[in-house]
Amino acid sequence: MPQTADEPDAVAVRTWCALALDALGREREAIDAINVYPVADGDTGTNLYLTVESAAAAVEAVFAAHETGTSVPSAADAVRAMAHGALIGARGNSGTILAQLLRGMAGVLAEGTGGDRMRLALDRAAAWAREAVAHPVEGTVLTVADRAAAAAGRAVPGADTAEVARAAYEGARAALDATPGQLPALARAGVVDAGGRGLVTLLGALVQAVSGRAPERPYEAPVPFVPVAGDDKECPAGDDGDGGGPAFEVIYLLEAGDEAVERLRTRLDVLGDSLVVVGGDGLWNVHVHVDDAGAAVEAGVEAGRPYRIRITHFAADRTHARPEPARRAVVVVVPGGGLAALCREAGATTVLARPGEPPASGELVDAIRRAHAREVVLLPNDADLRHTAAAAAEQARAQGVRVALIPTRAAVQGIAALAVHEPDRSFDEDVVAMTAAAGATRYAELAVAERQSWTSAGICQAGDILGLIDGDVAVIGQDVPGTARKVLDRMLAAGGELVTLVLGETTPPTLADALEQHVREAHLAVDTTTYEGGHQGAPLMIGVE
Repeated sequence: MPQTADEPDAVAVRTWCALALDALGREREAIDAINVYPVADGDTGTNLYLTVESAAAAVEAVFAAHETGTSVPSAADAVRAMAHGALIGARGNSGTILAQLLRGMAGVLAEGTGGDRMRLALDRAAAWAREAVAHPVEGTVLTVADRAAAAAGRAVPGADTAEVARAAYEGARAALDATPGQLPALARAGVVDAGGRGLVTLLGALVQAVSGRAPERPYEAPVPFVPVAGDDKECPAGDDGDGGGPAFEVIYLLEAGDEAVERLRTRLDVLGDSLVVVGGDGLWNVHVHVDDAGAAVEAGVEAGRPYRIRITHFAADRTHARPEPARRAVVVVVPGGGLAALCREAGATTVLARPGEPPASGELVDAIRRAHAREVVLLPNDADLRHTAAAAAEQARAQGVRVALIPTRAAVQGIAALAVHEPDRSFDEDVVAMTAAAGATRYAELAVAERQSWTSAGICQAGDILGLIDGDVAVIGQDVPGTARKVLDRMLAAGGELVTLVLGETTPPTLADALEQHVREAHLAVDTTTYEGGHQGAPLMIGVE
């Protein structure tokens, strides 16, 4: 990494976001499964993932703004973007608190780096997060953040950033394991705090980002906590998912001044619970659980300008508030306009993934909503979208939609799955058939090497044509036709019945004719079909079924 452990730069911030997003993607379901406080709605992992996703996207936008020049963003620009992205994209109680934690850290790290600054950043993060919660409860992420900051403060004087981060991580681990003894709702369920576990995951990613090494002791859930007999007076009624709490979660961004926000806090505190208000400098993220969602929004209108308003009903049956969908749908991520048109003709709802701009989970959720179906099959068509698609599917399920995620890794696998889709058969049978079709399709694409580098097929030079099979470089060639023929021969050596060619917008149609003739002459009884992919990035994509 281009930074020393004592001077993390913008690249370290970017790396932290990427590592945290990947780690939360892996642990999202496990964190969702232990979400019992303040409401047992099983979405803490998903909300943390979506919040970090927004933070990471904001950091990437800062880097993209510098692509035309020779410089990289400053550490201050990167941490401020991270905090702002988390603020505007915060989801749920846990995501809103995380946004405040990142905002507290950013305020310190934007002024300088090093071990001492990291200690102060963690301390301020914990303090600001606690101040943002109307009624802090011990045994939650707030406690874990406090203990992490305290452990960082006890690190050896003069310790560098990596050492301070490791100390914070170890302190957070210990605090997380102790949460069931502090919060009866966790003790009854035999789990640790979900938000706290998410924070441990983020701190582990921080350790790896500033040191280049993952924590030596990755977190493992402890043996289920066995509570001692006692009452539950410490646990507010209805906060453990027993059905007695408020009916709605209300979240919105708010443009307002400090005094107006203080009045808003007072009013919302009377209306409901789980109140968290984070932000500053005129922009705030407001989160509250209430029975009267309209009153919570009206309070925001009186305080300033609320927008991006999200209201979620905690009831298990959410279908009474909207018309019941009556059909099944397929949502497909496609890399170019040509395939988008093809999939729409087949009845699918499409999400366009422009080169270098993968869709965020919010876009996938919006597409699922647009499909307005009771049952949805989601085809991400990209291995790098697996966590994003999983988070989107989980969020849609929370809204009452039955979603099956088929882990397609390339557009040609999505085409194969869509080809066997039959909405008249049962949902499970349809998903099995589509999954089998996608799994039976090997995929390849051609790409142009941007620089000299090592690959699994040897050293390539800038301008070489790379043939990637199932995601790995298998062929290095000098031109598109020759490389494509070699790729096809390798793929068909293991057998195949149908070759699918998807041409990029700059690829001449004559290439498809030449490759079809090559397949016909060299591989008997293999059919070929061709599609125009449009502006898809790759000059050619290949599928073999």
